[in-house]
Amino acid sequence: MIKKVLSSTKSFVVKCKRVWSALKKPSRKEFEQIAKVSALGILILGVLGFLISIIMKFFV
Repeated sequence: MIKKVLSSTKSFVVKCKRVWSALKKPSRKEFEQIAKVSALGILILGVLGFLISIIMKFFV
């Protein structure tokens, strides 16, 4: 049981190191693009939730 936990923990650490080494800091342009897309997604979800709440008020 302990061997299995240690083995899976070691495997997890190795995978984390591999991902960490592949990471890089985004450029300013990449960051702005990600921020715009995220803001647009949040806005769309907010409007959708607002419309659903308005529709629910009419039926309930």
